[in-house]
Amino acid sequence: MKILVFVLAGALLGIAIASLVVPPALAWYTAPGGLPQGAQIQALVQIPEVIKYSTGRLMRGQLIGAAIGAIIGLGIGFFATARSRQTVVRPA
Repeated sequence: MKILVFVLAGALLGIAIASLVVPPALAWYTAPGGLPQGAQIQALVQIPEVIKYSTGRLMRGQLIGAAIGAIIGLGIGFFATARSRQTVVRPA
C-alpha cells in the first residue's frame, strides 16, 4: 500500500513537471530559425490542426512525465519499505 502511494505521487509530480516543461519546449521546437530580425512570416494556418497538434504533444509529454514519475516513485517506495523492514526485524 505504501509503494502504491509513492507510485501515484510520483506520477502526479511527473505530470505537473511535464505541464511546466512541455509548452516552452514545444514553442521552442516549432519556432522558425534563421530569420532576419523583425521579419514577418506569412503563412496560412489551419487553427484546428494546430490545436490538435499542440494538445496531442502536451498530453504525450504528460503521459511520459507520469510514467517516469511513477517509475521513480516505485523505486523510492521499494527503498523506503525495504529500509523500514530492516529496522523492524529484531533478533530472537
